[in-house]
Amino acid sequence: MTRLVSLLLAALPVAAFADTNGVSSALNLARQLNEAFVEVAEKASPSVVVIKLAHKPGSSELDDEDHPFWDLIPKDLRKQFEEERKKSRKEYEEESKSSRVPRFDGRGSGVIIREDGYIMTNFHVVDEAEKIQVRLLDGRSFEATVRGKDELSDIAVIKIDATNLPVARLGDSAAVRVGEFAIAIGAPFDLDYSVTFGHVSAKGRSVIPSMGINSQGARMDQDFIQTDASINPGNSGGPLVNLYGEVIGINTLIRGLRTGIGFAVPVNLAKEVAEKLISDGKFPRLWLGIGIRGLHEDNEDDDEKISGVENGVFVTKIRDDGPARNSDLRERDVIIAVDGKSVATSTQLRNEIRRKKPGSAVSLDIMRQGKPMKIKVHPDLWPEETDKKRSQ
Repeated sequence: MTRLVSLLLAALPVAAFADTNGVSSALNLARQLNEAFVEVAEKASPSVVVIKLAHKPGSSELDDEDHPFWDLIPKDLRKQFEEERKKSRKEYEEESKSSRVPRFDGRGSGVIIREDGYIMTNFHVVDEAEKIQVRLLDGRSFEATVRGKDELSDIAVIKIDATNLPVARLGDSAAVRVGEFAIAIGAPFDLDYSVTFGHVSAKGRSVIPSMGINSQGARMDQDFIQTDASINPGNSGGPLVNLYGEVIGINTLIRGLRTGIGFAVPVNLAKEVAEKLISDGKFPRLWLGIGIRGLHEDNEDDDEKISGVENGVFVTKIRDDGPARNSDLRERDVIIAVDGKSVATSTQLRNEIRRKKPGSAVSLDIMRQGKPMKIKVHPDLWPEETDKKRSQ
């Protein structure tokens, strides 16, 4: 932001563009930009909520020492978190001996998506919570229940008993452009309704190896919007908004503290999942059980060996426990269309497959060693949608 203002000031000579009060056009422009950010914060904040959660001791994902979160923070801060976690667990256990009053030890954020009390947040925010409290900007507090949650997209919907609530304006994440302003609103480190701003750093981030998210059977089935707006623990589930005050993403992941690398679930997917969770309580989806990457995503030497294909999705792996193992699909095939609809990215392929009906045959147009072929596959429900526990 400082760099942008400096460039604007440098681009407009002060003496040549002064108004009748002696104020330069550059300063007026900077003031207008300042007001724009203020207006966005005032417009979007009423639809943001602070979520407090009570967990059973040991039920939180962060109690798992192998959780990726611990590898993403500095050692000194990790030590502080671990000490606070042990202290909190001990206090909870002591209180539980004499009382069943819940101890709220977790926090996140959320976005109101319906005026009758439906709120969208992250799966990891509300997962394993015994009790959930929601506080609005006007100070009112409510107990909430989980309407539905979806681990693969990290989206959940909770419900409070209230009406006439301020509803967030949901934008179009497909129209988001790299470089545009992005504003995060949430409750990091118990600092409610904190507003930070930055830019959309990138779109389509589906490969984040250090966080266990990659193209070789990803833990999550969508890509992310990357932003340098400051996101910290407590921002999870809160909105990433544009200068129009529209939600473009749900803040979900951080790549270490103070790194300027955060990730948000694109709002188009979040909205699709939330609507299904409200109506059905779950979001069923199909999968093929293959590792994939678009030919123009994270290019590797393999691309040089693919001829006759400009756009498509490269098959990097056939999983032993996936539906595709029973088909004629092979590693190094390039999928160029699903039921006649062209696909050029991993996300496009996932979107097409997960919306098909279970058990239905899907026709894939592929290129194998320069030769076009058609292959039939029968996608199945994601493992999480069965009662089987399998790694991703």
